[in-house]
Amino acid sequence: MGEAAGTAAPSANAATLAAAPAAVNAGTHAGTNAGTNARNAGAAGALLSLDGISKTFGATQALHGLGVDIAPGEFVTVVGPSGCGKSTLFNIVAGLEEPDPGGSMRFLGKPCRAADLLGKVSFMPQRDLLLPWRTVIDNAILAVELEGVRRADARRQALEMLPEFGLAGFENQYPHQLSGGMRQRVALMRTFMFKRDLMLLDEPFGALDALTRSMMQRWLLDVWQKHRRTILFITHDVDEAVFLGDRVLVMAARPGRVKIEQKVDLPRPRRADIVTAPEFIALKRTLLDAIEEESMKSFRASGAPGGQA
Repeated sequence: MGEAAGTAAPSANAATLAAAPAAVNAGTHAGTNAGTNARNAGAAGALLSLDGISKTFGATQALHGLGVDIAPGEFVTVVGPSGCGKSTLFNIVAGLEEPDPGGSMRFLGKPCRAADLLGKVSFMPQRDLLLPWRTVIDNAILAVELEGVRRADARRQALEMLPEFGLAGFENQYPHQLSGGMRQRVALMRTFMFKRDLMLLDEPFGALDALTRSMMQRWLLDVWQKHRRTILFITHDVDEAVFLGDRVLVMAARPGRVKIEQKVDLPRPRRADIVTAPEFIALKRTLLDAIEEESMKSFRASGAPGGQA
């Protein structure tokens, strides 16, 4: 009964469930200029383009004048201090919140509103949101089932994908029988099965232990390099942001905007030991300096009324 409720708009429900379910100064300068130049040169070919995006909740301005272009097949990571508007940005791109009037959005080269993106973007929130009464395979197919795909056909597709997601032999297990890493792989498989050009991943590995998290990062890169979906990935972990991303966006303290767009010129596929390479450490230092500056702004303003993260 709970699964059938509210299925009058399958694409909206599927989106929600897939869903709803080199020196430091030089690096900073280069990263900022590279981001600006990329926006000027590549906006026309961007999968997603945001310009002048703002969002206000009552007296609190969560975003102000945010602009970014995301290229097809790009892996972009987003970091910033708590309360800088990362989740608000994701809610707008997922079609769950409309920005304030005055900004512009383009998707696949066409002007759009946030609501137009509902059902066109796959969104995995921080929690896996697996339904406890559904098996692994039935959780994985939930979004496409809501879109109207026959359960037998959806299961057939999912069975073919299980080995790739490290879930072969676990298709009939229930969520309570899985480790944290396995639950996240089920949630990611559900998101990948909801075949959309843009995937939003909101701290999917934040609750995992360090070893499992590292393994999941390498696994995700393997899957991404095979499918080449465009990914926008929120994290609080700078190492994770650099290791995964083609670019790292550093958000400014509230009201949020893109402070730095830092290109990650590290070879792919990324080896686990790259985190100790001098060029990785230099990028990390650049980003940490920018985040620390913004975190201090947030700390000094902590007496102000709270708002959206």
